[in-house]
Amino acid sequence: MTQATAPAVEIRDLQKFYGTYHALRSINLTVGRGEKVVICGPSGSGKSTMIRCINRLEEHDGGMIRVLGTELNDDIGNIDEIRQDVGMVFQHFNLFPHMTVLENCTLAPMLVRKKSQAEAEAIARGYLEKVRIPDQADKFPGQLSGGQQQRVAIARALCMKPEILLFDEPTSALDPEMIAEVLDVMGTLAAEGMTMICVTHEMGFARKVADRVIFMDQGEIVEEGSPDAFFDAPRNDRTRRFLSQILGTETGQAQALRRVGPQEMPTTAC
Repeated sequence: MTQATAPAVEIRDLQKFYGTYHALRSINLTVGRGEKVVICGPSGSGKSTMIRCINRLEEHDGGMIRVLGTELNDDIGNIDEIRQDVGMVFQHFNLFPHMTVLENCTLAPMLVRKKSQAEAEAIARGYLEKVRIPDQADKFPGQLSGGQQQRVAIARALCMKPEILLFDEPTSALDPEMIAEVLDVMGTLAAEGMTMICVTHEMGFARKVADRVIFMDQGEIVEEGSPDAFFDAPRNDRTRRFLSQILGTETGQAQALRRVGPQEMPTTAC
């Protein structure tokens, strides 16, 4: 198997500790290229830790992570190479407040991809158009709404032309009226074939967009399956309890999720 044919992400027996706390326990996961995976679970279940290990924001303590055919290790060149191809969108945007929207989007392409300023600005303006905020290019993050800032963060990640996008609870810091505009952009990216691994409790989004839904608890993958199987017939008691808590009822809400339209996806705060 060559790098070109390798899965987007391969994880085998992944272990992560914080002191004596065992945060990730023998995680095994393969994500195919173009696949959309949603990860959900209670707070402290290891969801964010796992995806942060994928681009080495967290170092794992055991097991193997291979991204686009390259195994993560302590070689800093290897890590930098991976980060060029793996974009990440954070819960709290992580924009530079002293830079304009355009400057936030052009910084990495110029420094890492070695694009000229003109090239980087052309790319950035194209992606700002894609996320539907081209008129905000010269503003500073503090002048934007939360939903607009998160769309800038998505555009910034796209400017690096990544092969994989990681989303770490991208809507949990947003007011309810701003969530739909971010989910709409994410849905567009999914429809275009972007490989996406998304930690979220937006179950309407998971039902509509995901190829696979994963439930984590206590540092383990407890259950995974297609959206229909996951929501309609969860096998594990922990999964059923989680869905009951987050959706209200297991059956009525699941039926509602199946009927939901693209502009009607219900939102649930993380």
